[in-house]
Amino acid sequence: MTGLPDPLVDALRAFAAAPRILVALDFDGTLAPVVDDPARARAVPEAQDAVLRLAGMPGVRVALVSGRSLSSLIEVAEVPDRVLLVGSHGIELRLDEPGDAVALDAAELERVEVLREVLEDVASGIDRVWLEQKPAGFALHTRLASQADSRRAHLVAMEETRAELEGLTVRHGKNVLEFAVRSTTKGEAIEHLRRYTRADRVLYAGDDVTDEDAFAALLPGDVGVKSGAGPTVAAFRVAGPEEVAHAIARLAELRTDAHEH
Repeated sequence: MTGLPDPLVDALRAFAAAPRILVALDFDGTLAPVVDDPARARAVPEAQDAVLRLAGMPGVRVALVSGRSLSSLIEVAEVPDRVLLVGSHGIELRLDEPGDAVALDAAELERVEVLREVLEDVASGIDRVWLEQKPAGFALHTRLASQADSRRAHLVAMEETRAELEGLTVRHGKNVLEFAVRSTTKGEAIEHLRRYTRADRVLYAGDDVTDEDAFAALLPGDVGVKSGAGPTVAAFRVAGPEEVAHAIARLAELRTDAHEH
């Protein structure tokens, strides 16, 4: 496990010594390389091993925080129930007690159906653009489209949804545009998880624009790790999922050392 910046290792060492820690991690682009077919995404082996190791340690809770629907996250993450899951940017939760993750009211359900009609028209009219249903809306995927078609799909989707529906939450990601009738952020999810786990310190790692809300929710003593390129408020940056794996594996070692001495 080489290649981690010394300041990040120092921060991980201090973090590992806290009594109760929460390790919260985005999935795609952070634990798993981004792939064309989202159903085929899997965490790199070192990351998967580190997640499982950390999740079994006293005083440590691990959470995956994703824009994916909860059902999709469960399918690709392949983690035990003791790992907390947050789907749809915080709309869906799988905590220690089972329960409905999201329940839209009648007005919200009507808005979802209008949104479906609008976005299906957009997707059907542009080659290699497809729609993914989310619990409170839809994601318009353009990864497989040409750059020109991707740009056109985004512009048309924004114009058409704005004309038909007010007050939508719109999130711009990497080759994806997400529309939701209910607003939550990964930052709100981190705040909720901090309270729920009663964590003294929180580590969050993520790669996309939507992860910036989570980084912004971190407090002094917490650790934010940006995976990949792009502007960020995170204190630390690594190249990608392989390096994120190195970081959380190092954290597992440091946590073990801290509690053996």
